[in-house]
Amino acid sequence: MSPSPTNDTRPGSPLGAAGARKQAEPPPAGSIGAWLRQEPQIPVVWITAAAFLLFGKGWLAQAQSSTALTLILFGVLFVAIMWGAFGVVRHAEHLAEKLGEPYGTLILTLSVTIIEVAFIVTAVITTQDAQTPVVRDAVFAVVMIMINAVIGLCLLVGGLRHHEQEFNLPGARAFLSVAIPLAAITLVLPNFTVFAHGPTLSPPQAVILAVLILFLYGVFLTMQTMRYRAFFSDPHGGSADVADDHHHSPHSVGYHAAALLATLIPAVYLTEELGLIVQRAVAAMNAPVALVGVIVAILVLAPEAMGAVQAARRDQLQRSVNIALGSVLATIGLTMPAVLMIGLVMDKTILLGVDPEGMVLLGITFLVSVITFGGERTNMLQGAVHLVMFLVFLTLIFHP
Repeated sequence: MSPSPTNDTRPGSPLGAAGARKQAEPPPAGSIGAWLRQEPQIPVVWITAAAFLLFGKGWLAQAQSSTALTLILFGVLFVAIMWGAFGVVRHAEHLAEKLGEPYGTLILTLSVTIIEVAFIVTAVITTQDAQTPVVRDAVFAVVMIMINAVIGLCLLVGGLRHHEQEFNLPGARAFLSVAIPLAAITLVLPNFTVFAHGPTLSPPQAVILAVLILFLYGVFLTMQTMRYRAFFSDPHGGSADVADDHHHSPHSVGYHAAALLATLIPAVYLTEELGLIVQRAVAAMNAPVALVGVIVAILVLAPEAMGAVQAARRDQLQRSVNIALGSVLATIGLTMPAVLMIGLVMDKTILLGVDPEGMVLLGITFLVSVITFGGERTNMLQGAVHLVMFLVFLTLIFHP
């Protein structure tokens, strides 16, 4: 007796395809329970952010005299931020799937960077000191984290799983050709200018360099999204692992973009609250002040870092390169002009030049990056080199 056709759900059968489409359909628009099961991060991070907005000052004041409360607050914030980061990465991956590269990763990069810029600008405005190194420390930390820690981890994870990985050589060269001069202009050159005293820029220099940085970053974005878009696409379309690890979303681009921002905004606000706890803990331990910027930068960059590592694991190294190097460019290209103009308006001296150890480390980092992306294939050895550079960076924070 032949099986009933109504039960034929094999992949090749018409009913099987219809069943697959039925399973892929989104839940009804009015089903709040189904939406909560799909997007649990959004209400959790918003409720946590609202609680800290209303009661955070009181909790932080009590935490000054209670180590247990400090640990509890740190744990709650850390879990909420990390869970939100997973939601951000998921929606960014769906956007990349629907829009293609480089638009998917560009949305993730700009979303995180714009809020990161707001965090740095807020720190500059609220500081009571006439001279502030917060911009220098934050931008330098982003360069070290994304190029050494994230790229290193991507190459190591991808190399262990796929032996060698391919990327689009013209795209990597384009990133580095802009990132190297921007980093040198903002983090090295101020140490050698003579018109202004200290590692900073004079008002005319600040205005001119802010305009030039914005212009160069704008030219790069135009190239990346228009005429030379193919430079930033995967050279072989990714491996079969993508189909195994990643399912197609039935939702629209607008849905995922809105969900990404809805998850990201409160998560980054919680990162600022966590930064206050970290700052007090660092001060209590007499640890270097620069450590605060590193920890906060790691948490802010967590969505991008996780997205880059997941892409490398699926043999989509070009997406990892777009995320990591794109984050470096966006941070310098958007942060530096903003804080230079704010420094002029508020008559604050923005310290920019890194110390001699930092200049050496920055130079070696970009030299190694040029070698890493000098061919069309990478392996785990190059990842190990970048990770060692990041560990050297952390060592110099504690023992300069």
